[in-house]
Amino acid sequence: MPKDKGEKVVATNRRARHDYLIDDTYEAGMVLTGTEVKALRQGRASLVDGYAFVDGGEVWLDAVHIPEYFQGTWNNHAPRRKRKLLLHKDQIVKISHKTKEGGFTLVPMKIYFSDGRAKVEIAVAKGKREYDKRQTLRERTDKREADRAMSARRNLGD
Repeated sequence: MPKDKGEKVVATNRRARHDYLIDDTYEAGMVLTGTEVKALRQGRASLVDGYAFVDGGEVWLDAVHIPEYFQGTWNNHAPRRKRKLLLHKDQIVKISHKTKEGGFTLVPMKIYFSDGRAKVEIAVAKGKREYDKRQTLRERTDKREADRAMSARRNLGD
């Protein structure tokens, strides 16, 4: 049986880009049980309230909701358990130093399958203040209005 090629996104954290300034992103493997992989293959996961942390030279993903596999038996997984992330040692050291600085945290951005293997993209991010969020929204609406005006001008010229 050939492996799946390419990338299949299971869940994204759209709120993270609104709430955080993204500094670095890393791709990490996840240590999962069989029923978790099957639930992910069905496209069932939620990154809301999820976070990652470094503990004892290992990176852990916590509070990410992967619902129970509905065809699973008594040995089904717990939906919000801690999951170990697989990263290179130098990446873990970089992440650890960055998060020990003030204000930085690890946020899961998306869960996806890359060539048949479950991966999570985590970001080293700094929380935005309320006025930063408003400014970002204002810039986005200004850009959208400018694009609309430019396209309307182009359409009049035709």
